[in-house]
Amino acid sequence: MNVVSLLPSATEILYAVGVEPVGVSHECDYPPAAAELPAVNYANVDPEADSADINAQVAEAESSGDGVYGIRMDVLDDLDPDVIVTQGICDVCAVDSVLVEDAVSRIDANPEVVTTDPHRLDDVVGDVERVGAAVDEEAAAAQVAADLRERVDAVRERVATHLDRTGGERPRVAVFDWLDPVMVAGHWMPDVVDAAGGAYGMVDPGENARPREFSEVVAYDPEVAIAAPCGFGLEQTARDRDALTGRDGWTDLAAVKAGRTWALDGHHYANRPGPRIVDTVEHVAAMLHPEAFDAPPRDAARPLDELRAEA
Repeated sequence: MNVVSLLPSATEILYAVGVEPVGVSHECDYPPAAAELPAVNYANVDPEADSADINAQVAEAESSGDGVYGIRMDVLDDLDPDVIVTQGICDVCAVDSVLVEDAVSRIDANPEVVTTDPHRLDDVVGDVERVGAAVDEEAAAAQVAADLRERVDAVRERVATHLDRTGGERPRVAVFDWLDPVMVAGHWMPDVVDAAGGAYGMVDPGENARPREFSEVVAYDPEVAIAAPCGFGLEQTARDRDALTGRDGWTDLAAVKAGRTWALDGHHYANRPGPRIVDTVEHVAAMLHPEAFDAPPRDAARPLDELRAEA
């Protein structure tokens, strides 16, 4: 079976259930073997630019009619796909189903198009089972999904035990998935924070992220603030951190005063709804309750002030 994945999370799901795709997106980089596969699409924006510049490039690409992404039709045709996995949640984050359906109409193959559209944490884990079924790996997918759910439950139980023992409370949390304009992460992130032992008051579970006035953040006054821009690793976040930390009111936040500001690799963790979203739950739990969890790996998350010093 020839399977093409057009988003990093789906690529990770495929490898997790024992299927190596024949083609991937230009952003698929995990596991490392994925980066060696043919890239089926390309981007019309510079992913290494800062938040404000990328935002402007996206607006220009959309207004010009070029779109944020394009499909390499010759590559897709040569791969002769039986299944293509794409997404419907965001036409800025990855190739969307509309573009894929158009591409499929112009190749010789007649593949099944599997569209992932997760909005909640349970949806992310459920997509493991959906994708597994599409590639005839139901049993493997069921086991992967069960393991992921078990890990989330283990975090919840440890948080509950810790809070019962200490009499502590869930801290107010804000996760920023874009820095200019400021956006507070939605979709599955409220569930992630809840599982990790935090209170997430600015966005409802499953709700889309949207631009915010920073005065809204100041009014909410998070006790833990996490910068996890979509598509940004830690180095890119370090270069762009002033877009967040330079805003009026930043130094007045409870999180800043308490030294509880973090940078989380948004590209590989917070904004990649695949198996490693459960790693994200574990990493966030360590940020919120350091007495109960080991510190997250330094290639995944670091204190924001420390990241500035090393940038």
